[in-house]
Amino acid sequence: MEYFIQQVINGLTLGSIYGLIAIGYTMVYGIIGMINFSHGDVFMLGAFMALIVFLILTTFVGAVPVVLAILLMMIVAMILTSMWSWTIERVAYRPLRGSFRLAPLITAIGMSIALSNFVQVTQGPRNKPIPALINDSYSLFGTDIIISLKQIVIIAVTVVLLTIFWYIVNRTSLGRAQRACEQDRKMASLLGINVDRTISLTFVMGAALAAVAGTLYLTYYGVISFADGFIPGVKAFTAAVLGGIGSLPGAMIGGLLIGLIEALWSAYFSIDYKDVAAFSILAIVLIFMPSGILGRPEVEKV
Repeated sequence: MEYFIQQVINGLTLGSIYGLIAIGYTMVYGIIGMINFSHGDVFMLGAFMALIVFLILTTFVGAVPVVLAILLMMIVAMILTSMWSWTIERVAYRPLRGSFRLAPLITAIGMSIALSNFVQVTQGPRNKPIPALINDSYSLFGTDIIISLKQIVIIAVTVVLLTIFWYIVNRTSLGRAQRACEQDRKMASLLGINVDRTISLTFVMGAALAAVAGTLYLTYYGVISFADGFIPGVKAFTAAVLGGIGSLPGAMIGGLLIGLIEALWSAYFSIDYKDVAAFSILAIVLIFMPSGILGRPEVEKV
């Protein structure tokens, strides 16, 4: 039982990272009906931004408190990654918004490849490690169940960000504009909502969450490479579909489920097939629940 609980903790930690990335997928899809396949590489870019901030701090500033270092890494990564995402939306996606449905999809894949290769050229193809920033761990109730401070930080940051995010979407004018654009962009525009700005801010918010996820990923695993955007990105997209594409709570639930499936499968079965298990369960869920766990059936507008 202790071993099972340990794997659940590990799965929730990993699932929190997937959930933060998945929210970016589901937000963009909810408003403009497009899968932003470059979002996984935006996550990877955020992790590299955090790495560069860490290297600058240790090289030019010297000893910095760990809490301050992680906070600076997160904030700078959020700002710079959001600027990148805003530029991507403005240059690559907005001109094709009224085009045929495959055009934005092809562009998204192209942007994913461009971002990956850009980081590979500028940062090199090798893995980039950082020293362990947080080493403390605790035993739960005197048992053999160990939870590290890194895991506590990841789960706590995820809960705080989701609370802030929920407030923005449900209690602010920006959130009302996003929900209006999700229902009918043309009518929202007629009612005075700046649709282009709302969509750009949606990309910015999704990128900021992906940057936080990238910083937490770097802190947790202690290494990042230019290719680390693809697999987490695909799994986060899987989480968004599993939870119900377009549903924000569904994206988080899907991320947690994917993380739990990976951790439990790796613990009790072969680790080589953990990805197969996650995608197989996704397929099974979609066969019986095509809209996902919390998704709503799409109604064709006429």
